[in-house]
Amino acid sequence: MNCSAELWSKLDWDDWPPLITAQLTEATLDGQVSRLLDELPRRFMIVGLSLGGIVAMALTRTAPERISSLILLSTNPRPPTPAQRIEWRACRDALNAGRTARELQLEWVPQLLSEPARGRDDLVAVTLHMAEKVGEVQLDAQLAMQATRLDERRSLRYVRCPTLIVSARQDSLCSVAKHVEMNHLIGSSTLAILENSGHLSPLEQPRQVTEQLSRWRSSQIDRS
Repeated sequence: MNCSAELWSKLDWDDWPPLITAQLTEATLDGQVSRLLDELPRRFMIVGLSLGGIVAMALTRTAPERISSLILLSTNPRPPTPAQRIEWRACRDALNAGRTARELQLEWVPQLLSEPARGRDDLVAVTLHMAEKVGEVQLDAQLAMQATRLDERRSLRYVRCPTLIVSARQDSLCSVAKHVEMNHLIGSSTLAILENSGHLSPLEQPRQVTEQLSRWRSSQIDRS
């Protein structure tokens, strides 16, 4: 949510298949899934972080035959809490009152980046720049989409494709415990826990993330 393709720009994708960076623009999860299934190839690997991970889980539940592999980073399979719904509504009201996506992102920086990362001007700058790229209209849709989330834990038991789950130790939004839970639910999954990283791990620890992705992909190739 409120992130552009820059989220993935520090990772080394040279040996991976061609990449498509999907845009999260719909006001409902079902609408987002439907649009992506129309736009994406017949079969694909999907990588998602946070709201992107929620969309990835919903895609896998809806069209498992289309998903070759699933990679989930810093995400949450549980449904929204009442407090989250209130917060998202307040953020939408703030946007409607004239606040910008960048201004809201600035308030969210302590949740998005670990304390050491918040001392790095370059990481804070790219985090805010992503919000500027997303803009108010798209962020409003993403906040609305958040409120339509489901409890994905039941469906995760039926995931059969190779799955990597990546958690960040200092993630204050999506705890390690939630990722351990997902790992237990998905029998085909591998769990990796990153040290010294907050929620936006591809920006904070791109080397660690790249290494985990590459190691996992190599293990899948070796098994095939």
